[in-house]
Amino acid sequence: MRPAAELLFLLLALPLAAACAYLLVLTLLSRAPPPPPAPVRRTRFDIVVPAHDEAAGIAAVVASLLRIDWPDDRLRVLVVADNCTDATAALARAAGAEVLERTDPLLRGKGHALAFAFADSRAACWADAVVVVDADAEVSPNLLSAFASRLQAGALAVQAHHGVLNAQDSWRTQLMAIALSAFHRVRSRGRERLGLSCGLRGNGWCVSHALLRRRPCAAFSLAEDVEYGIELGLAGVRVHHADEASVNATMVSGEVAARSQRQRWESGRWQLLRTRLGPLLRGVARPGGVLCLDLLVDLLVPPLSWLALGVAVLLLLGLGLALGDGGSASAVAVALACAAALAAHVLRGWQLSGVGRRGLAALARAPGYVLWKLLLMLRQRAGGGAEWVRTQREKP
Repeated sequence: MRPAAELLFLLLALPLAAACAYLLVLTLLSRAPPPPPAPVRRTRFDIVVPAHDEAAGIAAVVASLLRIDWPDDRLRVLVVADNCTDATAALARAAGAEVLERTDPLLRGKGHALAFAFADSRAACWADAVVVVDADAEVSPNLLSAFASRLQAGALAVQAHHGVLNAQDSWRTQLMAIALSAFHRVRSRGRERLGLSCGLRGNGWCVSHALLRRRPCAAFSLAEDVEYGIELGLAGVRVHHADEASVNATMVSGEVAARSQRQRWESGRWQLLRTRLGPLLRGVARPGGVLCLDLLVDLLVPPLSWLALGVAVLLLLGLGLALGDGGSASAVAVALACAAALAAHVLRGWQLSGVGRRGLAALARAPGYVLWKLLLMLRQRAGGGAEWVRTQREKP
């Protein structure tokens, strides 16, 4: 029985230790970067807001975008009212946005809405770059300055920090703020220092029209943003990280809405693993394959909750081996090292999230959250399309 337990420990320890070591390296490199030089304020931006039945909040999003510190004649706000059955289009126009109305009962989803808007922007021959902002977000005033400074320095794609707007609403949103801070800020800072791609994170990203002409956005999965970021990496294009700018979105705090949102995120992740694993492996072998290698590792590293569950199992198994006849403490040491690396990553995420002491209390509820996700995964059906199923927004 003991050799079988040792083999199980080894099989579990190797990938977990590799993942935790990878996160520790990025954590150690997560010092705030120096601010970039101020840009020349000449770059023209089309800010695209894909919206499906967002009448309740679309005016606030447009107002936030129109407050950006950038010349008024150098930006346009384009709201894509995609298969809407409410007053999204009318309210967006009244708030000062240009509206593109799209109706297609077959080709549904955020990816199709973005492709529609990008084609319109390209046909207008006006903008130098497009920016994507979700319909429940609030942006920092320096968003376009941060993008322009990098585009003018030669970048083709840029991602701002994607955070949580309503972080203090509940323990669930506090956990999300910590997780997104670790995923988007800690890891992106580390990748930026290493000259890697921080990837696209769905909200608050920018690509130049020169890049769109060369590599059109044709990503239609449930994780269309990550998919397009991978396609850019396969083409040798890295996504730069704009740490000083932020786009914060509303996260759900209720269990029912959170379950629906989490199911879509997990389904999108599995879709990408099935469809992009092979191309990334082949990309690693090509010149400049380090971008593909990091994007591959990023895709393979499980969410923090699954990683924590794996480390807990590893620790229990290590204790069992150590307490057995002739047991060694080395298994426990490996498990504790993984736990320490993961804890450092999570605590750095907490430190940068701004949720304060309440966030530490929320972390105490993480084991229950991990169990909830495990049960959710066991109930979840395999597969799933890319249809746009709108998350129930929080009431103001």
